[in-house]
Amino acid sequence: MARAGLILAATLDLIEGKIRPGVSTAELDQVAERYIRSRGAEPTFKGYRGFPGSICASPNGMIVHGIPGTYRLKRGDIISIDVGVTLDGWVADAARTFAVDEVSEQARNLLSATEESLYVGVARARAGNRMGDVSSAIQRVAEGAGLSVVRSLVGHGVGRSMHEDPQVPNYGKPGKGPLLEEGMVLAIEPMTTAGRPAVRVGGDSWAIFSQDGSPAAHFEFTVAITGEGPKILTPWHLPPVDRVAEPVPQSAAGTG
Repeated sequence: MARAGLILAATLDLIEGKIRPGVSTAELDQVAERYIRSRGAEPTFKGYRGFPGSICASPNGMIVHGIPGTYRLKRGDIISIDVGVTLDGWVADAARTFAVDEVSEQARNLLSATEESLYVGVARARAGNRMGDVSSAIQRVAEGAGLSVVRSLVGHGVGRSMHEDPQVPNYGKPGKGPLLEEGMVLAIEPMTTAGRPAVRVGGDSWAIFSQDGSPAAHFEFTVAITGEGPKILTPWHLPPVDRVAEPVPQSAAGTG
């Protein structure tokens, strides 16, 4: 899974380099699929329950599950890119939300706080903790920044399949929920909006939008729970030279 995660992180690097006004989400999808297959892996999303893309590309008020197509990025957009990579039967899953050139102060706060909530949640993914310790940490950071946690969408276990038990909510109470044990692997993925938490499903039955049209963000790591603490298997936050299955970043490790 860590090897799949390194391919995934490199895929997000490639996509980041292509994000600019005028680029279509279909072009981003093509870049991702070509690279993933060139590394001997498979794009996990392609064909999953009929999904037609290799990535999910979700701009602005679309939270997740955007089908890549004709939409062209504009200056001031934000866009969430979710990627799955399967290598030798093992799945890695991760997402980032990118700014397209200069974005509003609201969007900057949305992106920075949601990403920080991910790091803080990962820091709680330790054997002996409960799922609620992860969930409540995410919720505290997101809501403390004035964001809403999308409660109808959750993270999940990941391994041989993309979606496995247990669910990983982004809200909850410390000390509650399933016990976290060494050997578990979780897709931890805060999904937030700058407005209300309610969602609606688009006409294609895939895309999920904020109901009030407010901008949304999505950040995700695949995280292994080990005897030495949480290990990020999709380390898109690190420079390529440093990419191994590292513990949570130092900026978040000491957060209370």
